Amino acid sequence: MIPGFANRRRFSDLNEQEILALAISSEEDDARIYRQYAAKLRADFPDSAAIFDAMAEEEDGHREALIDLHKRRFGDMIPLVRREHISGYYLRNPVWLIENLSLDRIREEAHLMESGAEDFYRRAAARTRDADTRALLGRLAAAEAGHDKRAGELEAGLLGQDARRDEARTAHRKFVLTWVQPGLAGLMDGSVSTLAPIFATAFATQDTWTTFLVGLAASVGAGISMGFTEAASDDGELSGRGSPVKRGIASGVMTMLGGLGHALPYLIPHFWTATFIAMAVVFVELWAIAWIQKKYMNTPFLRAAFQVVFGGALVFAAGALIGGG
Repeated sequence: MIPGFANRRRFSDLNEQEILALAISSEEDDARIYRQYAAKLRADFPDSAAIFDAMAEEEDGHREALIDLHKRRFGDMIPLVRREHISGYYLRNPVWLIENLSLDRIREEAHLMESGAEDFYRRAAARTRDADTRALLGRLAAAEAGHDKRAGELEAGLLGQDARRDEARTAHRKFVLTWVQPGLAGLMDGSVSTLAPIFATAFATQDTWTTFLVGLAASVGAGISMGFTEAASDDGELSGRGSPVKRGIASGVMTMLGGLGHALPYLIPHFWTATFIAMAVVFVELWAIAWIQKKYMNTPFLRAAFQVVFGGALVFAAGALIGGG
């Protein structure tokens, strides 16, 4: 017997009262989820928050209608039947518990909530032979489909072009602050700061395996250091830069990749072949950094290229001179 499944009932075993009770509890849960989404969005996306508030009110209205139907058919006592009690019943993925959930992800989950419920009720109606139960499930499916359509109407009515542009700018800003900025800082650090130890080792030893090990150690160590530094430097509450864990991952991973880019060529046993490939990789990395600065940080390309390429050239020259001397 699998723990947690022993006491779950199959949907096909529920009677009409229990199906109605399940629908009531599901509508109640969905309304609470929408209100939680609205609370998460209210500070940065007030217009979208208003949409989810309105959708929660729609769910409240459907729940009240279902309760009235239950009272007419079965009386005041509603059995306690919830999603988790039913084997094979659709379950909600608890994404509303995730911090820093993006606006697009919330909208996507809201659509999945309604379409999943509609699909489940339609398939359930197709399997039952009882006419009243089939009609009940059909009405529930139509109600869920109506919710999704109503959500589109609310979005069209409450979220005008100006509000859409404002929310798009806010979402873009949060993306840049949480992922792009720390990732760019990590890529710059990994690509530039590891140039000196890698090329100093290369020219001093002319041993590709030793150079690779030094580059690997420098890249991994720098990635760990940058990741922890970024995560610990700011919790994001006051600055609005988002989750410190996400920023730390972005910074640490990009730092390591920036260093590994010109360390991996030294897996090639021929020294000068590996060195020329590593130099080509450095050239591509530095120009990629300049492009990212232009695209996301609005830095003029020529100025970004001069700063990055000139700084990288100085570090490379320092490593080559130290190693060659």
